[in-house]
Amino acid sequence: MSGRRLRAALAAVVAAAGLAVSGCAPDEAPQAAADGRVTGTVTVFAAASLTESFTRIGRDFEAANPGSSVTLNFAGSSALANQINQGAPADVFASAAPAPMTTVTEAGNADGTPSSFARNQLVIAVPRGNPKGVTGLADLTRPGVKVALCTDQVPCGAAARTALDAAGVALTPVTLEQDVKGALAKVKLGEVDAALVYRTDARAATAEVTGVEFPESARAVNDYPIVALKEAPNPAGARAFVAYVRSAPAQAVLAGAGFQAP
Repeated sequence: MSGRRLRAALAAVVAAAGLAVSGCAPDEAPQAAADGRVTGTVTVFAAASLTESFTRIGRDFEAANPGSSVTLNFAGSSALANQINQGAPADVFASAAPAPMTTVTEAGNADGTPSSFARNQLVIAVPRGNPKGVTGLADLTRPGVKVALCTDQVPCGAAARTALDAAGVALTPVTLEQDVKGALAKVKLGEVDAALVYRTDARAATAEVTGVEFPESARAVNDYPIVALKEAPNPAGARAFVAYVRSAPAQAVLAGAGFQAP
C-alpha cells in the first residue's frame, strides 16, 4: 500500500472510531513559509465523489508546498460532518452538498464561511453496453430492472429523490447505499442493472460502466462547498488547501473529471 493510501486509511479508522486527536508530531509542526507555502500534514475530509479529483489535487498541493503532506479521508458527506462534529481531527471539510456543511457550520466548527468550488449532476450508471436498454428514469421501473440508490440522508440520495420526483417516477431500489461509490460498485459488480450516481463517478469508471444522461438531472444539481475547520491542527495548511482548491490548476483538474464550475 502506498504512503498516501495508508495515511488515508488510518485517517478513516480514527474518524470512524470517534477519536479526538489534536496537534502534530514535533517534526511535523505546521508552519507557513515566508513565500506563503505551508508544511506539515493537512487532513482533508472530502465527499466520496471527490476521490479521484482530490487525490490528484492533493498530490499537486504537496508539489507546490514542499514539506507538506495531504491526508485524505473519503466518505459520505453526512457521515463526515458527523465525525467532525464529534471531534475527529481534520483541517478541511469538502462536502457534496450544502446540507452536510450546514451541520458543521451550525455546530460552530467552521473557520469562516464555506465557499462553493464545484457543481455535480446525476447520470444513470449502467454496465458497459447498456444491456437493459435504459434511456431514462422511467426505464428503471420496468420489471426485472434492479436499481441501486444512495440513502436520502446523503447528497447523492437527496439529489436522486429530487430528480425522481421531478420526473414523476416512483422507484423502489433493491439497495440503498451510504455513498455514491457504494451505489456505483453495485453496478460494477453486476449486482444491479443501474444506479443513480454523479456524472463524475460514471466518467471515472468508463471501463466498466456507461453514464446515461437524463433531463431531470438538471433539477438536482449539487453545489460542493469547502471550508477550513475551526479546530484544525494545521490552520495555515487548512487555509492554503482551501485556497488551492479554488485556484486555476485545481479547477482544471475538477473540470477534467466532469465537475461543473461553481
